[in-house]
Amino acid sequence: MNKTFQKIVGAGLALTAVFSLAACGKKSEPTASDNASGKVYKVGIVQFVDDASLNQIEENIEKELDAKGAELGVTFDYADYTYNGQADSTTLNQIGAELVSKGVDIIIPIATPAAQVMQAVTEDTDIPIVFSAVSDPVSAKLVDSMDAPGGKITGTSDSLNTKAVLDLMLAANPDTDYVGLLYSKSEDSSKQPIADAIAYLESKNIKYIEKTGTTTDEVSSAADALIAEGVDAVFTPTDNTVMKAQLAIYEKFLDAKIPQFCGADSFALNGAFVGYGVDYANLGRATADMVVQILVEGADPATTAVQTFDNGIATINTESCTALGYDLSAIKTAFDGLCTQIVETVTAQEFE
Repeated sequence: MNKTFQKIVGAGLALTAVFSLAACGKKSEPTASDNASGKVYKVGIVQFVDDASLNQIEENIEKELDAKGAELGVTFDYADYTYNGQADSTTLNQIGAELVSKGVDIIIPIATPAAQVMQAVTEDTDIPIVFSAVSDPVSAKLVDSMDAPGGKITGTSDSLNTKAVLDLMLAANPDTDYVGLLYSKSEDSSKQPIADAIAYLESKNIKYIEKTGTTTDEVSSAADALIAEGVDAVFTPTDNTVMKAQLAIYEKFLDAKIPQFCGADSFALNGAFVGYGVDYANLGRATADMVVQILVEGADPATTAVQTFDNGIATINTESCTALGYDLSAIKTAFDGLCTQIVETVTAQEFE
């Protein structure tokens, strides 16, 4: 068939289609997802460090992207563009440069340091960013505001309700009068929760002491120092540095009969007595949904509000509860009304 005949046949078919649609009624407008059918999107995923919290987020991002891809008839190719920075800024910068050179359609950095590096690396590009698990996106200078990010970056926040965690601490032991604050000064996500914790403790005339570390060994030493101080309990915010060290320190606190209250369920999975806050599986799914909105539905990151979660879930490590000498039923009763849900877990390295 020659090209001229092809054009004539094509035109005839097109006219037939138009008249057929007119006879049937008004044609519906095509959606963005209709136009995207069959398309392959290159999705960069950059995890800050390997730990239970961030691994859980990444796993659920990938599962949701697969599910949405099957639903919409598109492919989200993340397998070729997924990296872990291992908490090293040089490595993160190299990853960002590689993703830019590979022409990815979007980047999903997981945790604040990864998001900040990806923002800087993509500054002169049109690549949008959907971050995940950034506790304070405004203070981290990633967005102008939570409701109107104002640039090509938005995402999900795991901002912590510090008061709620400390309320649980006092509910478990109303006689708590000396609290250890364990965190890393290198983590931007820990700054505001620690400030909030200090304000809370001072308002109740409760003594506190801060101990910090930027490596697993330093965090372990900080834990030893808190035990030596004889604190009644320990508070740790959503801190990736401490999370990475959690499996190395939790038994120290249990042996000393010191309960540790933390800002994520993954801490409880890794041995802490109580983790409170965002359901990271849900946060991962929500992050993926925002990616779909931007890539497939054409949403503008500048006007796509940062999503926050306030599900009030308290996760109790039942093994740690027993080791501390607490009665699980009594603890649940004490927590009643202070959280929307109580979940039980035992010590493991990863969520199943």
